[in-house]
Amino acid sequence: MTTLQCSSSSPSHHPSPVCPTSPPLNLSTKWNNFKCLAAISKQTQRFFSAVLPTVATRDTSATNRLIKKFVASSPKSIALDALSHLLSPNSTHHPLLYFLTLPLYLKISEASWFSWNPKLVAQVVVLLDKQGLDKELEALMSETVSRLEFKERELVLFYCNLVGFNSKHNWARGFDDSYSRLNQLVCDSNSVYVKKQGYKAMISGLCEMGRAREAEVLIGEMRERGMKPTLFEFRCVLYGYGRLGSFKDMVRILDKMESGGIEADTVCANMVLASYGAHNALPEMGLWLRKMKTLGIPLSTRTCNSVLNSCPTIMALTRNLDASCPVSIQELLKILSEDEAKLVKELIESSVLKEAMRWDTSEGKLDLHGMHLGSAYVMTLQWMEEMRNRLSNGRACDSSRDYGCLWIGKS
Repeated sequence: MTTLQCSSSSPSHHPSPVCPTSPPLNLSTKWNNFKCLAAISKQTQRFFSAVLPTVATRDTSATNRLIKKFVASSPKSIALDALSHLLSPNSTHHPLLYFLTLPLYLKISEASWFSWNPKLVAQVVVLLDKQGLDKELEALMSETVSRLEFKERELVLFYCNLVGFNSKHNWARGFDDSYSRLNQLVCDSNSVYVKKQGYKAMISGLCEMGRAREAEVLIGEMRERGMKPTLFEFRCVLYGYGRLGSFKDMVRILDKMESGGIEADTVCANMVLASYGAHNALPEMGLWLRKMKTLGIPLSTRTCNSVLNSCPTIMALTRNLDASCPVSIQELLKILSEDEAKLVKELIESSVLKEAMRWDTSEGKLDLHGMHLGSAYVMTLQWMEEMRNRLSNGRACDSSRDYGCLWIGKS
């Protein structure tokens, strides 16, 4: 196995890795109050809090000692959770903790329970590249490619993961390099599996990087090579254009799907709604909701979230809930803009709200599982209205009972 060691040298175009010879950092005095904002274990939080000052002061011996102690005393799930947190592009930890990635990975790889995983390696490679640790990066890449040299299916998945993780980190240099490697493997291979997996990853990655036009070209290339693009590839390009605000291209892709016999489903429809919402195109959202009804595309919880998260008045209300907030749908509609009101009316006429309600003779329940705050607020108003109607009509409930029961699921 290739031995990887932390290096003190890095190219000027990368963030410099922390090392003993680096100039002192000016840390905020608030580092003692460091808290991990993501959902990680208490043991991992304590480890990060303890090791952070040693990283800040470049006390390599102390850092390695704490890492060794943490891995030795932690079960597999906790140790891998800590590493996963460092590797995630969505983590909110102190930026200095990124420099724990390599030493923590190396120590974990020595554990008796560790099973070599190319997907995990791909994540580590991306972080090494971002930190400018080129020597360590090349060693890890060389070791991995050697392991998988005669396992083409596993090698293509490794390159697919590299493309995916680079795109999630929006790391252009790493993405271009991994894309080139994957594209070459796809071109050289005779395996249909390798080609399908490769195109899937390249199209998804290009769209994630804001390069939907290039991804659409690949769909045409797939056809030229005798492969039929699937719903997944079209979804990627559809949302890729939508995120860019290229709505004409987004609609064009929908038309292309229809002409190719690929039906838009709820996921596609929600991508369209999310795209309109991200660019404050509320009238277009309303038109699309009505088209969903015409096409028979069912709405989902995510549909409600996408629509109501795009309504500025509702979002403002949920940030400042107090006694002045509307407590009925009619009161809410009065303070909404015309476009917002149309969207809310479309939603309350759908089956999503009705399906969230559960009634019997002893209680009324509202299932808010998966709902964002705006959706939960509107659904609660609808539930209260239905409650008032049922109590006044004596329908399916006993007016002597207390119907204040609200079941709220985790979102």
